[in-house]
Amino acid sequence: MATTAIRIVAGLGNPGKDYSGTRHNAGFWFVDRLIAQAGGSFSRDARLQCDSARLRDATLDIRVIKPLTYMNESGRAVGQALNYFKLQPEELLVVHDEVDFPPGVIRLKRDGGHAGHNGLRSIIAHLGANNFTRLRIGVGHPGHKDRMLDAVLGRPSAEEQKLIDAAIARGLAEMPLILAGELEKAMTGLHSGEPTMDPGPDSAP
Repeated sequence: MATTAIRIVAGLGNPGKDYSGTRHNAGFWFVDRLIAQAGGSFSRDARLQCDSARLRDATLDIRVIKPLTYMNESGRAVGQALNYFKLQPEELLVVHDEVDFPPGVIRLKRDGGHAGHNGLRSIIAHLGANNFTRLRIGVGHPGHKDRMLDAVLGRPSAEEQKLIDAAIARGLAEMPLILAGELEKAMTGLHSGEPTMDPGPDSAP
């Protein structure tokens, strides 16, 4: 069943070279590859506190942003972008790291809470709504909540990075369906090639 088509994609992360290789930047990694494979590039938009790019063809004109407000204030930039482009939360796709999934797993979700993710928490607070789509890239759980900050601000091992990159590739392959709102069809492709391990709770779209 199709939902509303996506008009804006927000990849979450922290700006700056100190954070570029950390697990929390999986959303940045995804949109960087999305725009690069389309032959585009990001440019700084200080007005909207983000780096922005566009995906355009005969039928699409989609904004892609990377908030520069740091993860915990992602909602400021995302909210400004939606207001500026006169878009609704249901037209938004947020791409972010997901500690509840191991590396190699990538899942879609429509609506729901923030599940402790500070980027989502900020977006929900600023939009006053949670009816947007999320593409969640598994980065693994450190095993205890007290180690969470160090984990998401740490770098994956080489093997973990390989699994994350493969998951991102599967997500990129399904973007035409995701952007069209065909989430259930896209999920079939996301599962293809997934590691044979428990993806964790709440895995349904």
